[in-house]
Amino acid sequence: MQKRLISALVALGLGFSSVALSADEGFDKYVEGLKVEAREKGISEAIINSAFDGITFTERAVKADKNQPERKLTLDEYIPRAVPDWKVKQANDLYQKHKPALERIGKQYGVQPRFIVALWGVESNFGRLMGNYNVIEALSTLAYEGRREAFFRTQVMAALEILDAKHISPEDMKGSWAGAMGQPQFMPTSFLSYAVDGNNDGKIDIWQTEADVFASAANYLKQANWNDDYTWGRQVNIPGNIDRNLLGVDKEKARKLSDWQRLGVRRLNGQALPEVDINAWLIQPDDNKGRAYLVYGNYQSLLLWNRSHYFALAVSHLADQIR
Repeated sequence: MQKRLISALVALGLGFSSVALSADEGFDKYVEGLKVEAREKGISEAIINSAFDGITFTERAVKADKNQPERKLTLDEYIPRAVPDWKVKQANDLYQKHKPALERIGKQYGVQPRFIVALWGVESNFGRLMGNYNVIEALSTLAYEGRREAFFRTQVMAALEILDAKHISPEDMKGSWAGAMGQPQFMPTSFLSYAVDGNNDGKIDIWQTEADVFASAANYLKQANWNDDYTWGRQVNIPGNIDRNLLGVDKEKARKLSDWQRLGVRRLNGQALPEVDINAWLIQPDDNKGRAYLVYGNYQSLLLWNRSHYFALAVSHLADQIR
C-alpha cells in the first residue's frame, strides 16, 4: 500500500523531494529483491547486471495498465475499425508474399495460414506496432506497483530466462507497456511455452524473423487444440425468444449444429445451418442486442490466446477475408 501511495503522489507531481526519493528507493530496493530471486533461479550475473542496468519506475506503464476506455464500442462499431479495408488488403498481400513459408508452417502445425496472418495483423499490424518499452523495466514496474505482483514478477523471471538463453539482447528486448513482446505479442511465459524456430537457423526471433513469428503463432494454436478441418464459426440470426441461458462458451453449453437448427438459429442470410456433426456455442457479446455468432472449437482456441470476444472476432473476421 505504501509503495502505491508513493507512486501516486509522484504521479500527481506534488514535488516533494523526500517522496520522490522514497519512490526511487522503494523501487530500487524491490529490484534488488528481483535480482536475488533471479540468482536463485540460476540466471547468470552478466544478464542480471545488464538487464536491470539503469531501469527506473515507469509511471506511464502503470497508467496504461489502469486505463479503461470510457465507452465500450459495439461490435458493429468495433469490427470495421479493427478490420478496415486497408488491413484486409495488406493481409492478402503479405499472405502472397510469404506464401511458401506460411503453407509449410501451416501444414506442419495443422493451422490454416490465413489465421496465422490474421493474428499477425491484429496483434501488431504485421509487425509494425510491437511497442517500445524496455520489457524488464515495464514488467518490474508493474510487479512493484503491486496490483498483480505475482503475475508480473513471474513474467520478469521468464524474460530473464529468455535473455539468459541469448534469444535476444537486453537492449533489444522491447515490447508493450505490459511486457508483451515481438510481432505476435507474446508475454515472456508464452514465449517460453510456445515460441519456436520457424526457419531452422537455430534461433527463436519473434521480433524480426517472420518465419519464427508464423511458426510460434501456429504452435500456440496447435497446443490450444486447433483443428484445421474446420473454421472458427459464423455470424447467425437468432430468434427473439431463445433461452438466453444457452448462450456462452462454457463447456456444458456446447450443442450440435442440428440442435441449434431446431432452436431456430439460422445463417445470417436466413438459410439452414450446415449439416455438419460439430459442437458449437452461441454467443452474443453485446448482450441481447447486436451480432450473434455460432462458434466452434477453433474459436475457443483463439480465446485461450486472448480472452476477449472482440479480439477473437477481429481475428476471425480478418481471416475470413484472406484468400
